[in-house]
Formats: sequence, structure tokens, C-alpha cells
Amino acid sequence: MTAFSFSAEPINIASLNASLRDVTCGGFVSFEGWVRDHNEGQRVTALEYEAFEALALAEGQRVIAEAQQRFGVENARCVHRVGALGLEEVAVWVGVSAPHRDEAFRACRYIIDEVKHRLPIWKKEHYANGDSGWVNCERCAVHAHDHASVA
Repeated sequence: MTAFSFSAEPINIASLNASLRDVTCGGFVSFEGWVRDHNEGQRVTALEYEAFEALALAEGQRVIAEAQQRFGVENARCVHRVGALGLEEVAVWVGVSAPHRDEAFRACRYIIDEVKHRLPIWKKEHYANGDSGWVNCERCAVHAHDHASVA
């Protein structure tokens, strides 16, 4: 299993949790980002995620490696959904196992924050009134362009 991946299918959380079990670790932390029913005063009915996958996979691997080095964690993974998602589905999952809880908590927070900030992943919200819109797309597109010119 790679440390960072995408999935077009629902995320199998039990399998991911089990993949991080390690007898050398006493702490395990995970984060699940769920599709909620509202954003900025609008009722949300569904989401779509798109990604520049080649770039996002490479950058996602870097984020995981940075977290492992920075916080001394043994194992870390992140899976992000792409495609159409309904309410309450898990859009992103992060899991970390470490010798101690503090490192696990800090590494998990670092991974989700960096994935949201650095990876070229775009979210389109579908609203109850029939409209839809991309969320924070301008910032993500600029960031993706910056990395694409370096790659």
C-alpha cells in the first residue's frame, strides 16, 4: 500500500486502521473528513472531487514522508476520494501510528492540513437550489500551476 492514494470507491476505514497496527506503537490517531449538508449558508446535497492525480500523488507522498520525519511516527497513510460523493460519506481519511499519542496527534493534524493546502484537489458542491460551485478553486489552481512548472 502506498502512503497516499486516491479512491473512486468508498473508503474502507476498518482495513486502513488495521494496516497501521504496529506492536512498536502505543498511539493511533485517525481523521475522517465527512460530506456535510451545508457550507457558507447554502444547503449542500452532494460533492464532487477532482484532482491532478499525478502531481497530487507525488506531493501527497512528500507530505507523509515529512510527517514521519518531523514527528517520528512509524506509519502514516492518507486516502482521498475522487468522483461523486453523497452526504455523510468519507471524503478524506488520515491515519497515523506512533510510539506515543502526542506524535500521532501532531502528525495526523500536519498531514490533513498540508493535504488541504498543497495538493491540487478540487471540490465542487451541489446545492439544494439546483446550483453548484467549485470551492476555493482559484487558490488550488494557482498552486497546481506553480508545482507543474517545477515538476
